[in-house]
Formats: sequence, structure tokens, C-alpha cells
Amino acid sequence: MSLSDVLTRIDSDLDAATDRLFELLRIPSISTEPAYKADCDRAADWLVDDLNAIGITTTKRVTPGHPMVVGHVDGPADKPHILFYGHYDVQPVDPLELWNRDPFDPAIEDTAKGRVIRARGAADDKGQLMTIVEALRAWKAVNGDFPCRITMFLEGEEESGSPSLIPFMQEHAEELSADYAMICDTGMFQSKVPSIVTMLRGLLGEEITVTGPDLDLHSGMYGGISINPARVLAKIIASLHDDTGRITVPSFYDGVPELPDDIQAQWQGLAFDHATFLGDVGLSQPAGEQDRMPIEMLWSRPTCEVNGMWSGYTGAGFKTVLPSEAHAKISFRLVGDQDPVAIRESFRKMVTDMLPVDCKVSFKDHGTSGGSVFETTKPAFEKARNALTEEWNIPAAYIGCGGSIPIAGHFQQIVDTTPVLIGFGKDDDAIHSPNEKYDMESFHKGIRSWARILDALT
Repeated sequence: MSLSDVLTRIDSDLDAATDRLFELLRIPSISTEPAYKADCDRAADWLVDDLNAIGITTTKRVTPGHPMVVGHVDGPADKPHILFYGHYDVQPVDPLELWNRDPFDPAIEDTAKGRVIRARGAADDKGQLMTIVEALRAWKAVNGDFPCRITMFLEGEEESGSPSLIPFMQEHAEELSADYAMICDTGMFQSKVPSIVTMLRGLLGEEITVTGPDLDLHSGMYGGISINPARVLAKIIASLHDDTGRITVPSFYDGVPELPDDIQAQWQGLAFDHATFLGDVGLSQPAGEQDRMPIEMLWSRPTCEVNGMWSGYTGAGFKTVLPSEAHAKISFRLVGDQDPVAIRESFRKMVTDMLPVDCKVSFKDHGTSGGSVFETTKPAFEKARNALTEEWNIPAAYIGCGGSIPIAGHFQQIVDTTPVLIGFGKDDDAIHSPNEKYDMESFHKGIRSWARILDALT
């Protein structure tokens, strides 16, 4: 049978595929809330049954949290072993009153931009996950078997920090090892260009508390003679960047790579409209390193951002106090080979060295993860990029991602498997927000895209 037969099968089965997705979307598998533990279990059971029905031997694996779903298909030794990853858990729906319909009563809606599937989890990640499952279903229906060795690995804690993930992957590293780990939890560039994410930024979180006097002081009695922790903290925060947007933490840029020439040329060809990107949120000027392209600021350059700061009286009205403490939460997005531990130590020393004699500081760790860069020289990348180009009739691109997707690094570090991140989400999908949606085009062409990729790789 040919690829065209598989694509024809996908087209003819689209209504049934949508019905199956709706069944999964109706299960309120909110992993962060204990009240929905049974629903997370039910979603795992649904996937186990569905994957077994198409010939993938699948079991539910118990963890201290929500279960993992793992399935296997044997295949020819001369073909690649492909692992597919997704997550079946979803974000909470609050605030419920901002939804236009029941978040767990999925429906197709006509919008000015086309038909969409409206439901919690439609884009993140049930709709994306099911593009893979439906491609495999169509392949099996047409060919009677799968073209290569396949592993399915679906988790139920991605939206709640994945506490069971690393221990499970370490315990089952041999079972989860594959040539490529296909991760369908990303999107298309500017909602129209099919994309493969080839670099991710890591994350370092720090909370600092600067303490001065033993208690809040009357500003009339003590102002002027006493050190003010809020002023000290403001000075520290202001010193973290120079006038060009460069981060001043000592040795911060150690391990930051320059873009390869081919990737830089490809990014320039994307013609990123930073004016519109910023204008959509009421801004106008890029505020990062001024010697870098705006798209580099988003994808391949590290950042230092203040996520919150507070001190003294912040309630209604006015209270003339000199605060005892001042607080800030600061995050660093990291790239390349930057060492999160070394940066944490350097940042803390910088802050400590700036303290006046009557102040002290304490720090709270909010986690670390390094950046990830994927080996696009491996044959799967160009084959997948060509397959995406054929399906969407738009040249597919290698892109970066400003956020962090820890599972990609876990596949590299724990099971020595190359991640390939391909997704069909769009910028306006409202993931994590009320009225989440997934375009029918993304669902339909996403299924077709995975069939093409499977064909290209095997």
C-alpha cells in the first residue's frame, strides 16, 4: 500500500477520529487537583484500551502520582525505533465563568479563522497526542501492520510538574530508549509555518529576601538615618542589566553559543514581525540585547527577568512605614551549555556583595534546568522537515522555543534518545486559559503530517 492510501484513509475517517478525540476530551483529567485523581486514571485507561485496539500492546503503569501509559510494537531491525510522547492531563479550568461553554463538553465551532475544537485539553495536549494515535490507526488499517518498532509513552502529570517522570524514566531507561523521541506538544511559527523545535531554553528560579531593621519602622522617626531594604533591592535589580540590555551577572554568558550560519539564515527568512508581535500586547520596542535580532532574543539568547517584587505596605490607602524586608522573584532563561548551578552561585555572590553593612539576604531555590539543543544533522530532522513541507505546502522551518519543555532534556540525558519536537498548535489556542481551542486544520493536517513523517523515516 502507498502513502496516498494512508492519507485517503485519514481523510475518510476524520469524523470518527474527531469523535474519539471528543471522548478523551470529556474526561476531566486535571492532574493538579486531588479531586480529579479518578478521572486521570480513567483517561489513562481510555488510552490503554484505544492503543490496544489498534494493535499496540499497552499497559497502565502505576506511579506515586498519576499513571504512565506505555505501549510497544516490534518491528524490523533495519528500521528506526520511534518513541512517541504526549500527556493526557490538563490544566484546571478556573476561572470557569470566563468559559463560553462547559470546558469538558467539546464542540466544533465556526470562527472567523475557521473551524475549531473548543474544550480544555483540545490543544494541550490531547488534540496533539491524538494526531499521532490517529496516524498510527490509519497506517495499521491500510497496511495491516506498523512500519517499524514503536513505543508509546504518555504521562499524566505534565501540567503538575511531572514529579513521577524522572524516577520512572530512570527505572525504565532501557525500555524507553529509542532512536528518536517524537514530542507533539509545540506549535507552528506565527500560526502558519510548520516547524520543528531544535532548541529550548532552560530555567533557573531564585527568590531573594533582603532584611534590614528588625521590624517595620515609622518613616518619620527613622527615615533618612535607617537603611531601607526596598531601596537596596531596587538597586540590585536595576544592576542586573546594562544600558544595552546585556545581563551583568559575572560569567553569565559562559556556554552561550552563537547561532550556526544555516539556522541564522533560516530565521532571517522567517521575516519575524516583531512590531506586530509586541504591538499585540501594547508594546513597541525590543528590550533585550540590542545587538541581537528580535527573534534571537526570544529563542536563542538567555534572559534575566523579575517576575515579582514586594515590600512594605501594599494595601489600600497609605501607611508610612520603612519596611523590614524586601522580596523579589527572579528567573533566568538559559541556553546552550550555560550551567544553572554556576549561574546561581554567581548571582547570589553578586547580590551578597552589593549589600550594605546593616542588611542581610536569604535565598530560596525555585528549581533549575539547562537549555537543550538538538542534533539537526541526524537524518530524521531533514526527513521530517521535508514531510511537513509536502503536507502544508509551506517550507517547514527549524525554530527555537523561548520556554522550557523538560521532557526533551530528560530524553537526552536519561535514556540517550534524540528528541524531535513537532506540533501543530497556534498562537491563539488559549492553552492554560479559558476557551482553549485547537483548529480542525491542525488536527486533520497534523494526523496527515505524522503519516508522512512515519513514511519518510521508514
